[in-house]
Amino acid sequence: MTGYRRKLMAVASGGGHWIQLLRLAPAFVDFDLIFVTVDEGYQSQVLGSRFYLINDASRWNKTGLLRMTLRLAWILLKERPDVVISTGAAPGYVALRIARALRARTIWLDSIANVGELSLSGAKIGRYADLWLTQWPHLAGSQGPYYAGSVL
Repeated sequence: MTGYRRKLMAVASGGGHWIQLLRLAPAFVDFDLIFVTVDEGYQSQVLGSRFYLINDASRWNKTGLLRMTLRLAWILLKERPDVVISTGAAPGYVALRIARALRARTIWLDSIANVGELSLSGAKIGRYADLWLTQWPHLAGSQGPYYAGSVL
């Protein structure tokens, strides 16, 4: 398949999760990039890449969580990425779960803000992530998450 570029979908909620995801972007230059997040204002930071907006939700908002899940499923089915990466939180967790079911490779990088323990999503995603990373060496375990440096 001449000219085929693998698709990488990067998913994150807002704030620090989004900032950390953007800091990873230079590593994705060989991919066809697709960004998914919760704030329309972030689109200007990823010009030249496809961009999808989803609602933010948490386990406390079941209706919002269902709406977010359906939107993520639609995006993933439409785009069929080869790889899905997330820095968190709930949108990334849901995206990786769906992506795994669609046989995409999955990467979770837990937030650097979680210095004392893994985030709730980060602690639960391990068995669904092909690569499960933490940014703190003392949070790494023999079965994951793994420490391979931090994104500062």
